[in-house]
Amino acid sequence: MKLYCIAVLHKGETKVNSLASAHELSPFGYFQRSSVKEFMDFTCQIVAERTMVGSRASMKEKEYICHVYVRSDCLTGLVIADHEYPQRVAHTLINKVLEEFTGKVPKSQWPTANQSRIVYGELAGYLQKYQDPKQADSMTKIQSELDETKIILYDTIEKILERGEKLEDMVDNSDRLSMHAKAFFQVARKTNSCCVIL
Repeated sequence: MKLYCIAVLHKGETKVNSLASAHELSPFGYFQRSSVKEFMDFTCQIVAERTMVGSRASMKEKEYICHVYVRSDCLTGLVIADHEYPQRVAHTLINKVLEEFTGKVPKSQWPTANQSRIVYGELAGYLQKYQDPKQADSMTKIQSELDETKIILYDTIEKILERGEKLEDMVDNSDRLSMHAKAFFQVARKTNSCCVIL
């Protein structure tokens, strides 16, 4: 998973004004970096122009995806990532950046300012922090931990069966299970066995 660009723009009536951006160009060759950055900025401009006010979108182009959100006040956030990067995390990042940008840069500057006049250096930090969505986004981290727990549980059951133990024998010999639980297990096993296709 890789995050390549975060950009903040203002979508005016006649033109899109680029306000701030940060790029991760290390995966590209040294002599390609300026061209890649220029192409990313161009893509951000085009996507912002063509996205309706008040809407979100994600556009795929080869192995890249551009996520965009144009707020009702025309402030626009874009993230360019690879196709493996979680869409929900990308849009969470856009929301966070736009909210913070709104608090730091007055709305009156959006239509006319350019990147050299806007002081908003936090984008580079967000670009680095969100490279690993599991570390940056708590929901993704929790989901990853749950997935790992499922794998561990599955491996544990597999290991028990590999040692030659059978779940049926364990249930039958257990003193900790009530008669009702054992009867439930027996009925469930019989019910499931009738549906097994040999």
